[in-house]
Amino acid sequence: MTEELVIKAFEKAIKGGAVKTHTIVHTDRGSQYAADRFRQLLKSNECRQSMSRRGNCYDNAQAESFFSRFKAELLEGGVFEDVSQARSETFSYIEGYYNLVRRHSALSYKSPEEFEREFNIKKKGSSCESFVSGKT
Repeated sequence: MTEELVIKAFEKAIKGGAVKTHTIVHTDRGSQYAADRFRQLLKSNECRQSMSRRGNCYDNAQAESFFSRFKAELLEGGVFEDVSQARSETFSYIEGYYNLVRRHSALSYKSPEEFEREFNIKKKGSSCESFVSGKT
């Protein structure tokens, strides 16, 4: 991946309104992300860069994990017919599967939707218990 490709993609995201000020951009230590032009682009748009430390592959483990699953589960060695199909399939994968249905090891192998539902039930139950016991 080239520096120019990363810069063009980020500029397109900015123009499309997908990047807000104070956004944290997670990257690896690739030369395209360490390049002065890319870092200046981040700075001029009031974004911060989160780059993994040298020799510490766990710094961006969450993002790396997502992209490894994305590649394995969505792409499966295939390619998209065009940009429109890539956008549609990516949106469906993230919003319809990854964020709702897919079980995550970090959530005790529950889907995000299931985990959030259980969390809200527990949270509601604990506030009710506090109210009943007079500990509000």
